[in-house]
Amino acid sequence: MTTKLHDWLIPNWSAPANIKAITTTRRGGVSQAPFDSMNLGAHVDDDFNSVQKNRQILAESLELVESPVWLNQIHSNLVSNLDDEKPLIDADASVTTTQGKTCVVMTADCLPVLFCNQAGTAVAASHAGWRGLHTGILEKTVNSMNEKPENILAWLGPAIGSTAFEVGGEVRQAFMDVQAQAEQAFQERDNSKWLADIYLLAKQRLNAMGVQQVFGGGECTYSDTKRFYSYRREAKTGIMASLIWIA
Repeated sequence: MTTKLHDWLIPNWSAPANIKAITTTRRGGVSQAPFDSMNLGAHVDDDFNSVQKNRQILAESLELVESPVWLNQIHSNLVSNLDDEKPLIDADASVTTTQGKTCVVMTADCLPVLFCNQAGTAVAASHAGWRGLHTGILEKTVNSMNEKPENILAWLGPAIGSTAFEVGGEVRQAFMDVQAQAEQAFQERDNSKWLADIYLLAKQRLNAMGVQQVFGGGECTYSDTKRFYSYRREAKTGIMASLIWIA
């Protein structure tokens, strides 16, 4: 369950009051079709000035102290520590313990996962496409927080749902090679393909390492055409952002 701010999603979880988080939708910006209207990705052939304006709208709407650190996401398991003097930009997750710094990941079917600790002193954001999820982006993000897993909360943002995420048998086998129970997240189709539940795969990985406080996981980017961008639905489309920071 989520509540809305300008049609954007605010996680409904047990995070401390000083932790702020949000996922944008495709509404609220200035981009023209097919990027209409709140596209935040600068790499999808949208008008550059429109993207910059959308990012300005985002920062002003959230009253951010500093501009978010936009990563160059490469479907890896690399985590950027924003507290470093020169944080890594080619990465698929970021972490910080500094008040006012904002972790952000961009998605349009892949799974965004936001993290915080119970003390409200550390936050992180992960971009979990199936490749990054398979190679341990969530585990590496949790480890980078330097916190006991049982003290960490995770929120699963909007991603492609289990009725639309079709993959080949090699993807299923790759996950099962790491974790046998991953078999539960795949449903066979008549065309020798499989439907994958990326939410369940993420929960399994998080639970296995001791993160039991997992929230969210009820949205589908593919089926909700009005609110979400989806690469699977429209090859040329925009990008949403999931952000988290310590206020």
